[in-house]
Amino acid sequence: MHITRQRPDTQQGPAENFNGTVWMDVVAAPEPPSRLRMFNVHFAPGAHTAWHRHPHGQVLHVLEGEGLVQRRGGEVEEIRAGDTVSIEPDEWHWHGAAPRTFMTHLAVVEAAEDGTTIEWHEHAHVPEYPC
Repeated sequence: MHITRQRPDTQQGPAENFNGTVWMDVVAAPEPPSRLRMFNVHFAPGAHTAWHRHPHGQVLHVLEGEGLVQRRGGEVEEIRAGDTVSIEPDEWHWHGAAPRTFMTHLAVVEAAEDGTTIEWHEHAHVPEYPC
């Protein structure tokens, strides 16, 4: 057993991968052979990811606020505190805060054998969407 008492500093999401202000905290990144990665991601109102996908999929659990999520070719869907979103392996998607509220979610991914967890693509153009 290992208890982590100190965390890395909160990092701002890079502009090439996020629209708006986004902050990320590493929750878990255990040593190999584990490939689990967990992050708390904090989105300012209207902030969201670019299109991206994960080799083994992703689980998002909304901790607070309201947000939006969309898979490529699908409708924009509302998500709220308590909702859990399961994203399929290699499914292109984006997610972020609703236009007028903050949103924080726990993001859980499994790294591929080569260590990659995500492939980024172009910025998502999110319509004004009332929640």
